[in-house]
Amino acid sequence: MSSPHTNSAAVAAALSALDEGRTPERPVFREAVRTLLAVLAERAPGRSVEVRVPPYGAVQCVAGPRHTRGTPPNVVETDPMTWLELATGRLGWAEAVTEGRVRVSGVRADLSAHLPLQQPGH
Repeated sequence: MSSPHTNSAAVAAALSALDEGRTPERPVFREAVRTLLAVLAERAPGRSVEVRVPPYGAVQCVAGPRHTRGTPPNVVETDPMTWLELATGRLGWAEAVTEGRVRVSGVRADLSAHLPLQQPGH
């Protein structure tokens, strides 16, 4: 199932910059990260996992027990570049975790069943 958000102009522009060996411009990068976080929340509804991509955004997703206060028990945190690569299929979940590019805590923090949000080249 493809979401129109995964093909947004910001995501396309960010991927284009990466393909050219450049870091995407900050506003484009921010919009691409937030767009892809929104797609994740849409496709994996729930509030049991908090996905953080500082400084651009965070969402709660994945069905299961909901947290309401303090530090959530299930957290995924990564940098914007890694998130863009994970969400678009340019980087695999296991590889990112093994390389320490994604920090995970909690039993529900494995997003491999939900990523990538789009296949590479789409």
